[in-house]
Amino acid sequence: MTDFVVSPAWLADNLDSVRVVDVRDAWEYDGIGHVPGAANVPFDSFRADEHAAETGEGSGMLPGEDAFAALMCDAGITREDDIVAYDDHHGVFAARFLVTAELYGHPVDRLHLLDGDFSAWQLDYETTGEAPDPDPSDYEVRPLESTPLVDADAVAAATDHPETVIVDTREQSEYDEGHIPGAIRLDWRELVDDETRGLKPDSEIRAILDEAGIVPEKRILLYCNTARRISHTYVVLRHFGYENLAFYEGSLTEWKAADRPVEST
Repeated sequence: MTDFVVSPAWLADNLDSVRVVDVRDAWEYDGIGHVPGAANVPFDSFRADEHAAETGEGSGMLPGEDAFAALMCDAGITREDDIVAYDDHHGVFAARFLVTAELYGHPVDRLHLLDGDFSAWQLDYETTGEAPDPDPSDYEVRPLESTPLVDADAVAAATDHPETVIVDTREQSEYDEGHIPGAIRLDWRELVDDETRGLKPDSEIRAILDEAGIVPEKRILLYCNTARRISHTYVVLRHFGYENLAFYEGSLTEWKAADRPVEST
């Protein structure tokens, strides 16, 4: 297992050697406080306009290379930096930031999710209302040569492929209403402990994944509605050593906009 997911204690020990990104809204970052040194990159700032997802234009909800590079430059982040991202919603928004960074070429071994979100940090460690004033960086996006992104045609081809498991990370009611044919359901929240706000114990997560047939030997293809919730599951699977992962950025919104078939339960 690698340290894609790190504890508050790990962050406290490494605070001076990493760049911390807080993806909460600005009023939370300023008014409630944040991890010392954290840069504020609100979730909406690295999401494309809803029109892109609704019409199937572009690459799902990715913000675009130039927009993302500008955010990283403003935050003073370079490609050589280790990044720890957090939110206040079990890590799902922070995971989306990390996946976006990976897809735009940030070294994946330098991307980390804070386990337990801001609440876990706040319980035991100092917070601040003082925002850092970093020098702008010259961050350069370098698109991956080999990417986990797949399009709708690749998803359609995988619906009856025995070595691919298509995973719907939405809630049961959403899945029942309509899902990609052949997909199994794993609500992303099933891997999270509501009390600690972090991941469930390793043994529990492995049991959940094994029972669902989400095993490292298979190719795991993830989707939700607009590629937010799959980001958390993607980061967790990376943390547990899964390598053969596919990420349907367009997700069900794009799938349905193209009038592709869905199954209901």
